[in-house]
Amino acid sequence: MSIRLFDTLFARFIMLTVSMFLVTACASSSAMKNDVGQNEEISDPLEPVNRVVFDINEGLDTVLFAPLAKGYKAVVPEKGQSAIRNFLQNLASPIDLTNQLLQGDFEGAADVTGRFLLNTTFGLGGIFDIAESEAGIEHEGEDFGQTLAVWGVKDGPYVVLPVLGPSNLRDTTGLAVDTAGDPLNWYVNRTNRDWKAYTRAGLTGIDTKARLLDPMKELKQSSLDYYAAVRSIYKQFRDAQIKDQGAESFADSVKKKEDAAAVESISSYDAYADLDFADYDE
Repeated sequence: MSIRLFDTLFARFIMLTVSMFLVTACASSSAMKNDVGQNEEISDPLEPVNRVVFDINEGLDTVLFAPLAKGYKAVVPEKGQSAIRNFLQNLASPIDLTNQLLQGDFEGAADVTGRFLLNTTFGLGGIFDIAESEAGIEHEGEDFGQTLAVWGVKDGPYVVLPVLGPSNLRDTTGLAVDTAGDPLNWYVNRTNRDWKAYTRAGLTGIDTKARLLDPMKELKQSSLDYYAAVRSIYKQFRDAQIKDQGAESFADSVKKKEDAAAVESISSYDAYADLDFADYDE
């Protein structure tokens, strides 16, 4: 299947998904409280369907994606994984820059431009993150979903996408726009170099899954409702990203949540241990 045909099918899938959510959202306004003690509400009118897709994704993860990610971590050293991640982030610079400009964040746009120039030249095409290590310019990924949020567009209904995982109506629309506007996709469409797009997508997926292996395992073990926990953390992660206060990745966000829960558990234990039960003997 050519990348052009893939893009066409993907676009049609997005349009169908968006239409389905708009109809369902109008018919239902139910909101679900999350599983990890937050006060915000998450609109999830398609929860029964989402849970089915979530379970299917979990099955695919168990038999395919998790083994691939484990093999990737076993074969590729940490420095090699960082180099691949840096290179992929550098390739996404045009999308980051466009969305920074659309959001009116000109300082962020200048940082993206500076990072791209430094890392492409002195960082050997982005393999080394010279911009951060030498100039102190940290990576800040941006997408059209965040841009829509800055423009005032609400999340919309929560959705679990096949293979891709947690999202919402706004972010799904943003994903479609970013995919259509990606210069690399334009390039491969016009030069019949589909393998480059497939390679990038594969590396991005494997690297993301590799970073999620341990945090998601811990989250699954500690959650009464794994689906609701993932939904809640995705909401918090995206809200923080939009405010430019977020973790670098969803994996980092999950890990921070688990670390915070562990600290809270230890604090509760210490408080319990400090009680003087001798006072209750009588």
